[in-house]
Amino acid sequence: MARTTGRSTTHLTRRLVQLYVGLTLYGASSALLVRAGLGLEPWGVLHQGLAELTGISIGVVSIVIGAVVLLLWIPLRQRPGLGTVSNVFVVGLAMDGTLAVVGDVEGLGFRVPVMVLGIVLNGVATGLYIAARFGPGPRDGLMTGLNRVTGRSIRLVRTAIEVAVVVTGFLLGGSLGAGTVLYALAIGPLAQFFLRMFALPEPGAGPGVTVASGLPSTTAPPAGSGPVAGPASGQAILPQ
Repeated sequence: MARTTGRSTTHLTRRLVQLYVGLTLYGASSALLVRAGLGLEPWGVLHQGLAELTGISIGVVSIVIGAVVLLLWIPLRQRPGLGTVSNVFVVGLAMDGTLAVVGDVEGLGFRVPVMVLGIVLNGVATGLYIAARFGPGPRDGLMTGLNRVTGRSIRLVRTAIEVAVVVTGFLLGGSLGAGTVLYALAIGPLAQFFLRMFALPEPGAGPGVTVASGLPSTTAPPAGSGPVAGPASGQAILPQ
């Protein structure tokens, strides 16, 4: 019994470490994309545009937007987890912290590698925090909630949200470019690869038995398909 309790405690500790390392790296990777100046991920475009408009740091804007999106969960009857709430604060703080340490990058020969590093690091971060199974981020929860309420496919809901976010952010002065396109193409395969790499075995499971995160396949359902079940507490949707 004591041995089982010890294993469970160690497992929980590893999950917590994995969650917060993943969220910290997520913020750092977003900051690297800002420094590269070749285009941000969809929500990053909006955050940067609002930061330009308000004069508030991009990390603080990320926190505010995350909190607002989380409030939208209430009418959608989504249940946040520890990872959901932590996502709101840790990512924004890590982003501002990284921007304070990493200065501007000059020259295309340096900006392109920084952009690639940011995208790959984002995939690592996504795999880490999703595999920890402490709940989806606010934005993923919005997507699955709208999917359930409207009956529209995950692909359609996600596309509609991200197009609206990118267009709004760009009009406000956010950075849209090659990095945005490369991120959209690469993040799904990267996150899936690292999700498998960081998958954690369940306590008491046999050798080689791991639980990645209870995620659906990274292959999105065809447009027009019915709703998919939202993730249970402790699960998340893999970016596609």
